[in-house]
Amino acid sequence: MGISRRTLLGMSGGAVAAAIGFGSQGTAIAAPALIGVKELSARTLSFDCYYTGEYVKQVTYWADGEYVDGALDEINRALRDWRAAEVHPIDVKLLDLLYQLGRNLDTDCHFELVSGYRSPKTNAMLHRMDPGVAVNSLHMQGQAADISLPGRPLHKVHEMALAMELGGVGYYPESNFVHVDTGRVRRWAG
Repeated sequence: MGISRRTLLGMSGGAVAAAIGFGSQGTAIAAPALIGVKELSARTLSFDCYYTGEYVKQVTYWADGEYVDGALDEINRALRDWRAAEVHPIDVKLLDLLYQLGRNLDTDCHFELVSGYRSPKTNAMLHRMDPGVAVNSLHMQGQAADISLPGRPLHKVHEMALAMELGGVGYYPESNFVHVDTGRVRRWAG
């Protein structure tokens, strides 16, 4: 069961980040604890990749206090820039954010992925098509994902992401996704 929204809203972003286990330089600690999430011996994510049609089922990316290299490689491939066929390391803080988001909403952390990593070339192309796409998007560092969570209304995913205060949150109801990233805490609507 997830932490209450009231409790999350009462915490400062720094306290949440510290409790999740991110060091002062933003580096992940080997065994971060998650706020409001009953700690399990493993953290698992699943993705339906919207544009590639690929399905990544139940990847255990963290187990027994450590990130699992082979699983991280599988996630990096799934969240790749499919337009440029480029794979880039996905920030483990982003994976932990997604995991906590899914668990706080009482799900099995099965996400629909619209966008993960974007190469600079792809990001520039998207910015030319839509000036609302950030020139220096955190997608280019593997620190952002555009997602929805099947079985949960998009506005609830958005509200929980905001309440967690772990980074940027963009709300795109017409395109049916929420943007989450591990940058500074901020919000916007598209």
